[in-house]
Amino acid sequence: MEIAIVLGLLIVAIILFASEKFSVDIITVGLLIIITSLGILTPAEAFKGFGSDFIIMLASIFVVSAAMQKAGILEMIGERFIRIPRKRLKWLPTYMMTTAGITSAFMNNTTVTAMYVSPVMAMARKLRISPSKLLMPLAFASILGGTCTVIGTSTNIAVNAYLRKHDYPVLGMFDFAIIGVALMVAGIAFMALIGIRMLPGKRNPDLLSELEQKHYFTEITVGANSTLVNTKVRETILSKSGFKILNIIRDGVNSIANGYSVIEIGDKLLVEGNFEELLRLRITHDFEITIDGEATADLITDDIRIVEIIVTPSNDFIGQTVKEAEFKRRFGLLVMAVNRDGQTLSEQIQDIRLRIGDRLLLQGPATTIEYRQKRGDFTIINEMNGVRRFNKRHAMFSGGFFIGALILGTIEIIPLSTAFMLAAFLCVLFKVIKPEEAYGKIEWSLLVLIGGMSSFGIAMEKTGTAAFLAGNVISFFGDWGPYPVLIAFALLTVFLTQPLSNAAAAMVVIPVALNAAETLGVNPLTFAVTVMLSASVSLITPFEPSCILVYGPGNYRFMDFFKTGILITIILMIIILTMVPLLYPF
Repeated sequence: MEIAIVLGLLIVAIILFASEKFSVDIITVGLLIIITSLGILTPAEAFKGFGSDFIIMLASIFVVSAAMQKAGILEMIGERFIRIPRKRLKWLPTYMMTTAGITSAFMNNTTVTAMYVSPVMAMARKLRISPSKLLMPLAFASILGGTCTVIGTSTNIAVNAYLRKHDYPVLGMFDFAIIGVALMVAGIAFMALIGIRMLPGKRNPDLLSELEQKHYFTEITVGANSTLVNTKVRETILSKSGFKILNIIRDGVNSIANGYSVIEIGDKLLVEGNFEELLRLRITHDFEITIDGEATADLITDDIRIVEIIVTPSNDFIGQTVKEAEFKRRFGLLVMAVNRDGQTLSEQIQDIRLRIGDRLLLQGPATTIEYRQKRGDFTIINEMNGVRRFNKRHAMFSGGFFIGALILGTIEIIPLSTAFMLAAFLCVLFKVIKPEEAYGKIEWSLLVLIGGMSSFGIAMEKTGTAAFLAGNVISFFGDWGPYPVLIAFALLTVFLTQPLSNAAAAMVVIPVALNAAETLGVNPLTFAVTVMLSASVSLITPFEPSCILVYGPGNYRFMDFFKTGILITIILMIIILTMVPLLYPF
């Protein structure tokens, strides 16, 4: 009876994970409450998974990564690595993917992808190549780079935590690096030679229009000392920099601008152009970007962010004007600019009626934006970096602490978890990141998922559910030996990563796979590493966070990921199923 209950709860959990109606942490906690209430686990057993040192290590990595990002070190790395001379353009995808993959081996792959997206988009505009040819390879490289080390992805950390918790041999920092490097090299070679040819080019006859689709409609107010004053529209720095000055609002009168219109002090200009470039120009040419009728100088600081959202069918402000939607009252955020592909807008921002597909730039406190994002109030697709300055002192501290933790943990002077906890502590102690910022950067839902599913694994073992499932897999494939059984678990993991997150899929399969290994009397690490890596190389659908980050900016369709991802996934699975048994013999 208990096996049926646990198996039923597992199926329900998978369905709920896939539906995304509830967050993964809520589902996981709900599972623990049910199995504890039914007496399947004691409270101590139910929450045993949260005591893992790997949970502490993952939280610490989030903090150190956030400190490095805040210091500007990640942005600097991204911009410097993603540069290549035009004469070597044919090597661009390989160069870009290699640098992203190497970076991702030591950092969360979603963070790495986010770090590289803006430089890649800027480079695509400059070289007049379609971003779709670069962004999917970028996402794939960051995912595959994470397979090289034990801290490269949350999936690796979660599986290692499970092994430690259940008294199996654990994996060292670079124990499976040779397999990860092989996966990364194969993925990069495939995408550079074959995959990139399968990706869409321009879907619009006007390539330049596609590359500049991030142009926004916004408002600026001309200051007394601005270089725009007493200058004809056609002669302004804005016009020369590619901006369109559409309308001039003077003393409350909105009139269409032409090339010979002269700009005066206090004019409000309705402008269309690249917003990031506008952020740079405003500093040297004395004009302010207007928000809700007020001009502000501090657009982006440590505590204030500007993010890009896309209006989706689920948003309840569709059909309302920006003013009617009351973003400030409802969300605590301000609408700075609006993008509507292929259309020129002439209304003031507050009078624009929102449609599905519109892109908005919202400005507000970082904590508010993070809260609204987690609540699902809107879909963030990008963040404006503005003119964030590189903080050399903080970069040296955070980068040094991160490298120090890697060295101390790798050569086992102190445990890896302790090393990263020390690095996070030092980042806060040296004021590279504030304590409240550190807590805010930790992905608590992921920690709850890992801890909770580890405890659910205890329930599967205690009730015999894992043995039951393993027995069925063995009964179907066991007559042919352990290798077919290994293949079955690898394919099951790949299948589950489509509706589930990589970490969730791995945590569902790992207890069953380890039980099967014990039943067969073979090396449990063979099965553990296979499941772990299989969860990280399933690239068939764009639901992995790194892929979601590039889906919109790359103007991709679902089938773009499917037809490219299924081929590369097959190649990567062949490598895993060949190399893992060699490195970890049965």
